[in-house]
Amino acid sequence: MVTKQVGRCMSKLKIGLLFGGCSGEHEVSIVSAQAIARALTTADNLATYEVLPLYIRKDGIWCDPEIAQPVLSTGQPLQVSTDAAHKVSNRWQFPPVATEIDVWFPILHGPNGEDGTIQGLLKLMQVPFIGSDVLGSAIGMDKIAMKQVFAQVGLPQVKYRTVTRSQIWSNPCIFPKLCDEIEAALGYPCFVKPANLGSSVGISKVRNRAQLEAALDSAASYDRRIIIEMGVTAREVECAVLGNDQPQASVIGEITYDSDFYDYETKYTAGRAGWLIPADLPTAIAQQLQEMATQAFVAVDAAGLARVDFFYVPDTEAIYINEINTLPGFTATSMYPQLWATSGIPFPQLVHQLIQLALERHTPTPPSSATAD
Repeated sequence: MVTKQVGRCMSKLKIGLLFGGCSGEHEVSIVSAQAIARALTTADNLATYEVLPLYIRKDGIWCDPEIAQPVLSTGQPLQVSTDAAHKVSNRWQFPPVATEIDVWFPILHGPNGEDGTIQGLLKLMQVPFIGSDVLGSAIGMDKIAMKQVFAQVGLPQVKYRTVTRSQIWSNPCIFPKLCDEIEAALGYPCFVKPANLGSSVGISKVRNRAQLEAALDSAASYDRRIIIEMGVTAREVECAVLGNDQPQASVIGEITYDSDFYDYETKYTAGRAGWLIPADLPTAIAQQLQEMATQAFVAVDAAGLARVDFFYVPDTEAIYINEINTLPGFTATSMYPQLWATSGIPFPQLVHQLIQLALERHTPTPPSSATAD
């Protein structure tokens, strides 16, 4: 059901396209929102949906469509005051048009957007929204909690250690011992990551003690919880997942890049990274990756969409799950929609299916019961 009854006429479903947000991925969110808005105004979707863009400024102020539409059109975020005297008194207050929305499409990447916070707010509004609920979003954002869930269901992972900011910023006697333990457990190279940031922000690849100490200090400036992973020489492959309780997996794609690892600059600098879709993999390996992707999706209680990233070691055919992203980049050229396009679902149809999945999850239909003759 994609339209609503108003009197004797059928009207379009109003889609609240929520973008921007209070994170370092604000600009990426705008680009994703532009692609979704275009998809919702294609011939296939135009008769069914009406887009109501709502923009969250970097300082947390919600803006109505009159302000949001120019941001969507230009791709340029609004500049906000950095004056210390500037006080925000109406942060998180909804524009009046919010009451008209039938389905929310939050495309807020990073903290305050895909970590369960905005999902909790939308849940309280009791209106359907695209994507995972609070639990799936929170687990998908927190790398430590995510790894613990993956371990519980038996998904293979590289060796890792977790530490806290208080351990790193401790007295000079404790910190060297901590580094000794990391070196003994993981060796070099290894990766140091803040637990709760996206787009590879704050991640460092380290090869010696000096780099390890600097990377730990840097990661602690981003988050109070840090994860250190053993380095592995492997191909980086990804699988897109679509669905609710019976998720489907896309073909497998492979990330290619010319830098030391897939860091923020590589991800968002034109020409630095590319992908192969479908990836050149043995059929059995591709099928195993798809099965593991849907297993990870169910394990974290994801919904709607997710992208699951893996390491594949060809020499041993070992597969290690890296992470699940419950709100992946959604630009027209992002990996998630490209994987589905290659799997037979073009971008406008993908957006339509996500809206339908949100409606299905919000109002589940009980199975029909058979009656005796």
